[in-house]
Amino acid sequence: MKQEARALALSDKVKALLTLTGKKPQELAEHFQVTTQSLRNKMSRNSYTAADLIEIVDFVGARLVIEVDDGTRMTLSKSDL
Repeated sequence: MKQEARALALSDKVKALLTLTGKKPQELAEHFQVTTQSLRNKMSRNSYTAADLIEIVDFVGARLVIEVDDGTRMTLSKSDL
């Protein structure tokens, strides 16, 4: 029986994004003005708001894009906060 690949949790994707961009969790914690432990707690709970995600992608120099079935894209940025 073929085993399906497990989808990555949002926290795993955030960690991967940090790794891909050479950023450290400590730097992200400083960006959010929280302790590293507080950030790790957020990651372990997998609890992110839309504003958190916008801040994270801005921090790493990426974009947060929503794409609907017809191909229309909407980019969310810090100016939306």
